[in-house]
Amino acid sequence: MMQIETEQDKRLTELEIKVGLADDLIDQLNQTLFRQQQQIEFLAKELASLRQQMPHERNTQLPSLRDELPPHY
Repeated sequence: MMQIETEQDKRLTELEIKVGLADDLIDQLNQTLFRQQQQIEFLAKELASLRQQMPHERNTQLPSLRDELPPHY
């Protein structure tokens, strides 16, 4: 009977360790997700700002890169 309890204690300890490691991993994933969400929000604001800087009229064409080539091309 003593050996059975020892085996159960061992299994319980292993499960407690696994749960502890899983909790740590979940915390790390939550922190990563939070940072990524902050980056997404920052990038969305940057994109909105860049869109405001672009010409408002759809008919306004941006200069072509070919127009900006140096004369020796």
